[in-house]
Amino acid sequence: MEILRTVNDVREYVSGRRQQGASVGLVPTMGALHAGHLSLVERAVKENDVTVVSVFVNPTQFNNPADLASYPRKEEDDFKMLASAGASAVFAPTVEEIYPGGIENQPHHEFDLGSAAQVMEGKFRPGHFQGVAQIVSLLFRIVNPTRAYFGEKDFQQIAVIRNMIKSEGINVEIVACPIKRADDGLALSSRNALLTPEQRKIAPEIHAALKYSVDYSRDHSVRATHDTVVERLNAVPELEVEYFEIVDARTLLPVDEWEESPWIVGCITVYCGKVRLIDNIAYRLPNE
Repeated sequence: MEILRTVNDVREYVSGRRQQGASVGLVPTMGALHAGHLSLVERAVKENDVTVVSVFVNPTQFNNPADLASYPRKEEDDFKMLASAGASAVFAPTVEEIYPGGIENQPHHEFDLGSAAQVMEGKFRPGHFQGVAQIVSLLFRIVNPTRAYFGEKDFQQIAVIRNMIKSEGINVEIVACPIKRADDGLALSSRNALLTPEQRKIAPEIHAALKYSVDYSRDHSVRATHDTVVERLNAVPELEVEYFEIVDARTLLPVDEWEESPWIVGCITVYCGKVRLIDNIAYRLPNE
């Protein structure tokens, strides 16, 4: 596996393989890798001739400096895991390599991300999705991938990225991959490493509440389903719901009735102590 540190190295590496007719898969990550990330890498390896994984903690998508400072970083472990998963190359740049001259001196570009970026994470983390679009669009232009792989735990992010590539005219196939969970149901996340042992025992209650609410929703309203999830989780010590929205999966706009859309998803963010955890679950699927 090649370890690439500069933009020029990546472009040279990929262009050489592109000239040979190779397809290129990209898996963008912020490191602190786990089995969820590796499932994306393994899928990319199966579906492409070359797989590039980026490992970069992007400062422009953090609106909370403390959140950025506490984000786990495990580069050496990450590289070993990526090599075992079959990645062709890892792109692990410095902040200075991605944002030469400093973040504050980068040319300002406001991305058209649509209404999907205004709700939920967009509401509670101002500027977050502009930062996501900034780094993902940069990676797409640096790597020039055939396909890019994202986990459905970040359901809203995928919708925003789809809007971004459409508005920017970037030719890449976005591949959404299922959430990977621990045996107790907790969605795998790099942030899970920040949980204390006691919090780690509590955190699976998030998925348990969501899973329960799917059956509950069969004979209850959207509002009642929403309320039962929030009340159940807020009753657990150390858990506090920041938001829970039941939305149309295509627009991410809230629904009031189950009949409003054939594809409805519940998206949630919960604080477990000071650790911010996200998850989602489908209530209605298009083929049901």
